[in-house]
Amino acid sequence: MDRSSRNRLTERLLPGFSGDTLFDAIARAVCRAGCLPRKELYEAWEVARRVRRRFRGGRIVDLACGHGLLAQILLLLDDSSPIALAVDRQIPKSAATLAVALSDAWPRLRDRIRFVETDLREVQLHPGDLIVSAHACGGLTDLVLDRAVAARARVAVLPCCHDLKNADLGGLEGWLDGPLAMDAVRVSRLRTQGYRVYTQQIPGDITPKNRLLLAEPE
Repeated sequence: MDRSSRNRLTERLLPGFSGDTLFDAIARAVCRAGCLPRKELYEAWEVARRVRRRFRGGRIVDLACGHGLLAQILLLLDDSSPIALAVDRQIPKSAATLAVALSDAWPRLRDRIRFVETDLREVQLHPGDLIVSAHACGGLTDLVLDRAVAARARVAVLPCCHDLKNADLGGLEGWLDGPLAMDAVRVSRLRTQGYRVYTQQIPGDITPKNRLLLAEPE
């Protein structure tokens, strides 16, 4: 199975997820919803697993959330998080279909995920929050990091669509390609702002933009 495919997962693909694992159960719910590209399922799962190994508890705030799958998987992986906010300027109408499919499979998710259509700058954040964003395009990644730092909250981002025009590359472009230099500068900036940083990768066969940055206040 091509994990990078942008084709939608549908009920005809259910036999491919017949196992007893949590991932298979999530995948079956996604297939029944019939609205999510395969790539987004694997991205959200791989990011969520790594985030939860490092960060437990806290209100989840998924910025530039799309369908909000990442937030809901984080709730499933750690039930000590009370609620999740899934925030985007425009929430896909099919996000509700996905949420129903997941809550049908896991009734404990009902009333614990709230979708908010607003500018990412308008969401009130708190120090105890766990702020996440998978593939917030271009400068949105920096906005997510800035908002997390301002709240002194934990944060995890999977950057993509690096906008190199007028970007701060820290003078590293002679050694590193532009996107990697930009991410290295993001790490350095977080460290100077009093954050402990962890760098990881999700599998490259899902996406070449696979660098995962996690950080928490020291």
